Amino acid sequence: MPKRVLIVDDDPAQRRILETIIKRLGYDTKAAASGEQALDILLGPDVGAISLVFLDLVMPGTDGMAVLEKVQGKPNVPPIIVETANGSIDAAINAMRAGATDFVVKPASPERLECSIKNALNMEALAGEITRIKKRVQGKLTFSDLIIRSEAMKRVISLGQRSAKSQIPVLIEGESGVGKELIARAIQGESERAGQPFVVVNCGAIPENLVESILFGHEKGSFTGATDKRIGKFQEANGGTLFLDEVGELPLDAQVKLLRALQEGEVDPVGSKRPVKVDFRLISATNRDMIEMVKEGTFREDLYYRLNVFPVWVPPLKDRMEDVPELALHFLARFAAEEGKRVSSISEEAMALLKAYTWPGNVRQLENTIFRAVVLADGNELTVSDFPQVAAHVDGYTPAIPEAPAPVDNKPTYEGPALLGAESTVPQTLEVRESNGPGALGIPAVGEGGEIRRLDAIEADMIRLALGRYRGHMTEVAKRLGIGRSTLYRKMQEYGLEARAS
Repeated sequence: MPKRVLIVDDDPAQRRILETIIKRLGYDTKAAASGEQALDILLGPDVGAISLVFLDLVMPGTDGMAVLEKVQGKPNVPPIIVETANGSIDAAINAMRAGATDFVVKPASPERLECSIKNALNMEALAGEITRIKKRVQGKLTFSDLIIRSEAMKRVISLGQRSAKSQIPVLIEGESGVGKELIARAIQGESERAGQPFVVVNCGAIPENLVESILFGHEKGSFTGATDKRIGKFQEANGGTLFLDEVGELPLDAQVKLLRALQEGEVDPVGSKRPVKVDFRLISATNRDMIEMVKEGTFREDLYYRLNVFPVWVPPLKDRMEDVPELALHFLARFAAEEGKRVSSISEEAMALLKAYTWPGNVRQLENTIFRAVVLADGNELTVSDFPQVAAHVDGYTPAIPEAPAPVDNKPTYEGPALLGAESTVPQTLEVRESNGPGALGIPAVGEGGEIRRLDAIEADMIRLALGRYRGHMTEVAKRLGIGRSTLYRKMQEYGLEARAS
């Protein structure tokens, strides 16, 4: 679903112009003819549907400056770009002091508007990420801080919010990488224990001989190597929440002590003469079939029913594809800032590709995919070429091939796309024909054994052909291939190609 931009201007002609330009840029729009109408929206319950505001400063009645002053500091107010026919420095300074994100002078060009919109949305994404990080560290992350659009996840939120109102044990189930820990943190953030310790234990990463010591603690000298007293995770979580990730990996002897801790509210540190009282909220998570483990005898049945009092199932990313665009843009803004890259958007074709992929690694895989694309990106926008691993696994996906330009000065003309169709009777070769002669240079698409050649082999042939075609002029080669110079040099190094002397 595209982001919605609120246009506030008393001039109907100016509103229509802005609506037309902004819609062409791929955004949805909503119009307000006065400052009063704008305040009703920005201070009302539907403000969450607005991602950005274009606000005229000079209007009768409640003008733009009055709107800025009344919404300043209010929750959920989107970034505001002010516009006016008066391009004075004083007006810009006053608007920015009042909380505006940017300032444009009417009439603004489509390019200037696009730049302002992208910058404002990126700044908002970074500000939101900083806020989420602070809340996560403070143990105050809430469900409103999570990036969720799908109906499937809204049901998860509804269950999580209900569980947050009590101390009931919660078992979060779902595939690896779906965000179970974030759900657990949001449950604490909306509970009475918000701001208290949130202690995470990955049960699958603890050596079996150290499970009891790490979970329940130990006394000095209780076993060989116990040179100091250790406070266990249960005691660390006292007053807060203990999150047992991959709880199904706990060995049976540790499961017995965990059951006692839940039933009695106390733990027995290794070597201690008396139990220690603890006050904690337990949230567990697993990606395994716990019922099957109980049947196999690898997990205690009584503990399972003690943990599974309030189950919450988090669906995999493939079942909530509506979340992919928002998550991808969120990760893009975050990693672009971390890596110092000027990448601000994802092309429509690339986004369609991301939405067509099934994401077996779920949100974690999407995050790492965007990270890699940002690091390797050469331009300001991520394109299909920045996601080769994804494109290789999307069945039936064929990226759009631009039409070849008309031949100029007897240069070779690319005539290959017509031979690439599934119904083509001659799929063997991509041909580059000289427009002034019958000869042809061929790049085989099918190998000698009749199998389709690997994309990297065909790509190497294309680069080799371009190097010869443009006589080693690297800037021209990169331009014609549609990649950056740094990417061209990297690919040449990977394929063992050398530039031809011009």
